[in-house]
Amino acid sequence: MNWQTYIKGFGSFLKLEKSLSGNSIEAYIHDVEKLTQFLDFTKTDISPEKIEPRHLQDFLKWINELGMSAATQSRVLSGIRGFYKYLLMEDVIRIDPTELLESPKIGRKLPDVLSIIEIDQLIAAIDLSKPEGERNKAILETLYSCGLRVSELINLKISNISFKTGFIKITGKGDKERLVPIGNVALKQIKIYLENIRGQLKIKKESEDILFLNNRGSRLSRVMIFTIIKRLTKQIGLNKNIHPHTFRHSFASHLIDGGADLRAVQEMLGHESITTTEIYTHLDREYLRDAIIRFHPRSKKK
Repeated sequence: MNWQTYIKGFGSFLKLEKSLSGNSIEAYIHDVEKLTQFLDFTKTDISPEKIEPRHLQDFLKWINELGMSAATQSRVLSGIRGFYKYLLMEDVIRIDPTELLESPKIGRKLPDVLSIIEIDQLIAAIDLSKPEGERNKAILETLYSCGLRVSELINLKISNISFKTGFIKITGKGDKERLVPIGNVALKQIKIYLENIRGQLKIKKESEDILFLNNRGSRLSRVMIFTIIKRLTKQIGLNKNIHPHTFRHSFASHLIDGGADLRAVQEMLGHESITTTEIYTHLDREYLRDAIIRFHPRSKKK
């Protein structure tokens, strides 16, 4: 039997035997489907009854690397445990592969993840009466909308922004290029910055195509992005260890928590799998754009 047959049986069990609500059943199913997505991505052709703890450990490391919050990781693991308890009860398996799995203290510790409210508070604290205010707002909106690394942000070129299609071209680690959807809120703020602030600067020759510039017309440094965020964090009294990468993790966590496909999130982050390299880097652009529109808090249709 294949995964979908067992998953369908699991759903029926939760409905008939456990009397769970439709939303709860759907959440359990989604958790198990995340595991099947991982197996598909890593080209691990294995049936549910053949899964071993090492496969599940690799899966947990992978979702950790994607930026999924610890709470979400624990919930996903809980769903998978429920699935294997069902298989054990149905005599499909004799040994539960989830029995010895530890709940996430997985891999390296992720930085704090910002809530949507905290992101709104940080952006609202920016002083827009100062010229750099509109720029800083565009920076934070872009970081959160696209999940960029700080190096990708400071090197972002105007010529690589498509306002018409809502995509930006990013050069990431190892000079690998990827297309990332950018939300309407971030695009609108970038336009405000370009039209009202950046156009007033005396721009250095080597920075003519660089989007975000300092008041001397040169590209911003990594340290400056850290400083902007640290000052805003202190200003609103936020007791978290926040830096630019926090916005990247928040981007991924909010998309995943909202129900976005892991495949789309991984593509947008420019991550390589922990077990493979570049095996799923050619996703349809409309698929990625749809993930942003449906699941990112800054892009959902009202």
